[in-house]
Amino acid sequence: MPIECRDMGAPHFGLIVVGDEILSGKRSDRHFAAVVGLLKARGLGLAWAQFLSDERQAIASVLRNSFASRDVVFCCGGIGATPDDHTRQAAAQALSVELRLHPEAARLIALRCAEMAAEGRGTADMTTPENQQRLRMGEFPDGASIIPNSYNRIPGFSVARHWFVPGFPAMAWPMLEWVLDTWYREHFNSIDFFERSMLVFDTPESAIAPLMEEIEARFNEVKLFSLPSMGDGKDGRSARRHIELGVKGPTTAVKVAFDTLTAAVRRMGAPFELP
Repeated sequence: MPIECRDMGAPHFGLIVVGDEILSGKRSDRHFAAVVGLLKARGLGLAWAQFLSDERQAIASVLRNSFASRDVVFCCGGIGATPDDHTRQAAAQALSVELRLHPEAARLIALRCAEMAAEGRGTADMTTPENQQRLRMGEFPDGASIIPNSYNRIPGFSVARHWFVPGFPAMAWPMLEWVLDTWYREHFNSIDFFERSMLVFDTPESAIAPLMEEIEARFNEVKLFSLPSMGDGKDGRSARRHIELGVKGPTTAVKVAFDTLTAAVRRMGAPFELP
């Protein structure tokens, strides 16, 4: 199994995805898997995730709690300027500050409007109602900084270790990569965390649980996990009914604990397969 990283000195990373369309099933979420992949590629891990509706009070309530933590939080969606976008306002409410037009955001939005005008789409006149509406996308909680958007220049914003990006993957994911590579590079691959597992076949979890407890009691630095499969092949592993049984934690401790686990499974007589 590949190395998996989580918080052992590095920041806790959280993810908030906002959108009625996700909760209703009208659109499928793609941010969770993408953020996990972005973090894992840098030797980091996701500690938690939440999915929220486009309801200002609900978003503000969740943000109020996460602002009070030390977590680094990525928030995708709801930062547009239509009436169903509430994330910018909810963030300001949770921080008890006002929304203000960010000067650099205003400059970038005006530049984008000029580019669109040159393409024959709209006008560069920022006094028109349409462009005034676009400028609202640059209204962020007081004290916020911008996140550059390489797709269309319309920036996201950051405040209190929270990073707010659009719901569109083509915009959000490069912006989050920029955040990680610019602000959290010092934590890349700095965590000693390793994972190893085996496939145990035709064995109930009830028979595995006491063994897991025994190993965790002997090796208190590690954590054991079991992932049962019905053997339908949908997990990309064996089509035979099995349990993925593994150990994760500091590298040295995992190697010793996994060897002990392997020997114990062998003594049980349970059929197993090592990767």
